[in-house]
Amino acid sequence: MMKRFLAYGAALLGMLGVHTGCTQNLKWSAVDRMIRADFPDVPTITTEALATRLADSTQAPPLLLDTRPVAEYAVSHLRGARRIDPDTQNFAFLDSSSRDTMIVTYCSVGYRSAGVAQRLRAAGFTQVYNLEGSLFRWANEGRPLYRGDTLVHQVHPYDRVWGTLLKEELRAYIPSEN
Repeated sequence: MMKRFLAYGAALLGMLGVHTGCTQNLKWSAVDRMIRADFPDVPTITTEALATRLADSTQAPPLLLDTRPVAEYAVSHLRGARRIDPDTQNFAFLDSSSRDTMIVTYCSVGYRSAGVAQRLRAAGFTQVYNLEGSLFRWANEGRPLYRGDTLVHQVHPYDRVWGTLLKEELRAYIPSEN
């Protein structure tokens, strides 16, 4: 399913990108629709709602799971996020966590993390949310990014096509085509 999303999504973004007058909102709308179509039962949380939750010292912070590969995570991530492999089927590292712990998954745009969120829900975790727009939307809105404990202002753009959803000044670099 991931390969289909990448191929279809990249083709769609490419077509939208060359279409005169295409806005970022239109591109994001297409991506969000594709994710909802493949993961209709995965609840989402907006970047605004997550930022509000993280700023609220009266509530326990959610467990943040970054579902991108090591190279992407190394460039930047949400403060306190734990990186996990996007293909993981083993959630033993959560054995000491309550099944009602709030968990927020994210990746670049939200597709890989939606798959992890779906598997977490199937494993019995009840408060799992996928970050809508994931790290790209978070960064585009000017929200804080970290490399370890250091505040940074760049994101790994995944590739040339998907990186078009990320503001140019935020792109750490454009890797060669996959």
